[in-house]
Amino acid sequence: MAAVWQQVLAVDARYNAYRTPTFPQFRTQYIRRRSQLLRENAKCGFEPGLRRQYLKLRSQLLALRYGPLSEQSSFRASSVRSSRTTLDRMEDFEEDPRAQGARGHRRSVSRGSYQLQAQMNRAVYDERQEEQPLPVPGAEASRAMAGDTTLSENYAFAGMHHIFDQHVDSAVPRLQFANDDKQLLACCSLDGTLSIMALSPPPPSVKLTLKGHGGPVTDFAWSLSNDIIVSTSLDGTLRIWNTEDGRCIREVRDPESSELLCCTFQPMNNNLTVVGNSKHHLQVVNISTGKKVKGGSSKLTGRVLSLSFDAPGRILWAGDDRGSIFSFLFDMATGKLTKAKRLVVSEGSSICSISARSWISREARDPSLLINACVNKLLLYRVVDNEGTLQLKRSFPIQHGSQHVHSIFCPLMSFRQGACVVTGSEDGCVYFFDVERNTKAIVNKLQGHGGPVLDVSFNCDESLLASADSTGMVIVWRREQK
Repeated sequence: MAAVWQQVLAVDARYNAYRTPTFPQFRTQYIRRRSQLLRENAKCGFEPGLRRQYLKLRSQLLALRYGPLSEQSSFRASSVRSSRTTLDRMEDFEEDPRAQGARGHRRSVSRGSYQLQAQMNRAVYDERQEEQPLPVPGAEASRAMAGDTTLSENYAFAGMHHIFDQHVDSAVPRLQFANDDKQLLACCSLDGTLSIMALSPPPPSVKLTLKGHGGPVTDFAWSLSNDIIVSTSLDGTLRIWNTEDGRCIREVRDPESSELLCCTFQPMNNNLTVVGNSKHHLQVVNISTGKKVKGGSSKLTGRVLSLSFDAPGRILWAGDDRGSIFSFLFDMATGKLTKAKRLVVSEGSSICSISARSWISREARDPSLLINACVNKLLLYRVVDNEGTLQLKRSFPIQHGSQHVHSIFCPLMSFRQGACVVTGSEDGCVYFFDVERNTKAIVNKLQGHGGPVLDVSFNCDESLLASADSTGMVIVWRREQK
């Protein structure tokens, strides 16, 4: 009757996304403790009928507490079945530090070096392949938790959930769902405003319009708790906004009076924001005081267009319009930046987008960087050491020669073989690529925009995908119903 305990764990895993939405670390710890407890109970020899009754009551209580799961949010959880996979192997997966935090962003990872971590990743993966554990075609538990679907089926986005046109005739360069949220979406526009949109309750609507910038808004970022948004503008200011009432809390002017082009929060300390400007400088800013952090500045070879931290916040990558990517070591105690490495992707080609990921899936286990660089390709790099050194792993053909196109990793760690990334393109399409597929890597292609697609964003459970284009149109796509 160990299968009953496996089903109990599967039920808990399905509802785990709804526990403490602002503290993903707790959810990871919770499911690990549940796995440990169930393994111990499995040894106690409880009566089979009692185990089945516990599973039924557990499912009913969770449904009462969190509501019945929809097909989308539970990954077709009704197909959960008994499995030949043991609880020991389930526990092995849960204790993998790279598996913590199914959202796929802002989670802790091992504090060892990236080089050592990559070696450990490959060694563990090779060993597990020989043992035939998760994931293999016969691993029914992992397939059930993932919805028992192929990668192509899982990313079969087709129907339009909603179209927003409040920024029509002005490009929307960036958009992003709130952290660990399925229904709250924000975007910025070259018309000088930002919008916060609520997709639920229906009908979807513009919740707030953030007004105050005196020029086009180039970038923005949600804080970890979603209570604050920071934004940059060509008017030379960084603004901090309250997301509840749309009030501008603080305005920070660039000391060089230069255009501000990009920004990102320090993932482990949201009191610090890194900003890049048109005079080749990036700067760490304390948003509580509005002051620059001493030692937290550096200069690149060109206009700073893109920024991304690794998950622990110890490495920062910055890209410029001269084709260079710089890595910086970030001092967690002082906010000081130390320049580490430089990679020239393509001389004179703008590095429009950088997205970092600790690992992509069970098959792609190295730390990775996803790059859009105006070379008509989407580039995937492997991070090979703890100074942010990059090694090209794969490239995918897209139309990208001049616009500021962005791409993302899919947020959920896939239990299937394969891993997906999504990118905009100047041909007006959204492309899904399987980074582990050697041929025919395009998993899906969405058509519907009337201009170059500049940015894409998933909500936390991948049930919705948003895309924005140069005409100001924002399309929210829903997963195709089966």
